[in-house]
Amino acid sequence: MAEERNVLLGILAILLGLVVIAFPLISVFVLSSIVGIGLRFVGVWLLAQSFHVWSANKGVSILALILGVLGIFVGIGLFGKILAFSILVGLIIYIGGLFLIISGIISLISGQGNAGRWGGILGIVMGILYIIVGLYAFNPLYLALLIGLWLILSGIFLVFSPAAEKVES
Repeated sequence: MAEERNVLLGILAILLGLVVIAFPLISVFVLSSIVGIGLRFVGVWLLAQSFHVWSANKGVSILALILGVLGIFVGIGLFGKILAFSILVGLIIYIGGLFLIISGIISLISGQGNAGRWGGILGIVMGILYIIVGLYAFNPLYLALLIGLWLILSGIFLVFSPAAEKVES
């Protein structure tokens, strides 16, 4: 059963990846709309939490209120806006790349033995690759290509991954 589920999910991911690559602007539009709606829901939930928590902790309540309002505004700004979504994704990838580079440098400096050094070098290289990918993520067509490739590769891994064996009791 688990093996069948992996294969079905893998095939679905591959098909979705091909659809995203075939229709890049429609795919990024749909994704930006979904993220926009999701952020608005999270914003409304945070607003409700801010009023609920007010009597217990005013600091957390104010933070939830600010994040809720910000989430609603960002959600409205992202809804159906391909360019805004591409910019946000590009910035997130840049931030991830910078974190990888910084952690790689820390690992390189403080790492013990070859494993620590190679881990640090790998972190720096992966951070640089993230930043290069971030350059392409600003263009919606490349962003759709990256998302489609990720879906296809994830689907291939799901199809060919060994199923978890049942543990008999």
